[in-house]
Amino acid sequence: MYYINRYRKGDVQFSDLVTLIGILGGGTIVSLFPARTDLFGAYGIGLFAGFFGYFLALLIMVGRSRNFDVDWFLDGRRRRPTSAYIIPEDVRTTVTAMGDESGTEAESPID
Repeated sequence: MYYINRYRKGDVQFSDLVTLIGILGGGTIVSLFPARTDLFGAYGIGLFAGFFGYFLALLIMVGRSRNFDVDWFLDGRRRRPTSAYIIPEDVRTTVTAMGDESGTEAESPID
């Protein structure tokens, strides 16, 4: 819930609802396993391994990248592209999912 409120840029979106359903679903999953059983312990270990495994992979990728440093974790800062990079004028800025042409005059190549 903190993530939704911190990074919201506008009105409530469908992704906010999906996050809320995920939170409630996680609580429901935990209630399926009786406390002090092997399944409950395995679920906790898997959750721990997945969370910190993802974080470790992210640390490695940010550490190896020349475009990001640890400030990215604080507020999203990154280095600006150098003059060697170019974005052609006819390429639309990526702000939506691939194939979603909403808000543009172009037609989707998937149709």
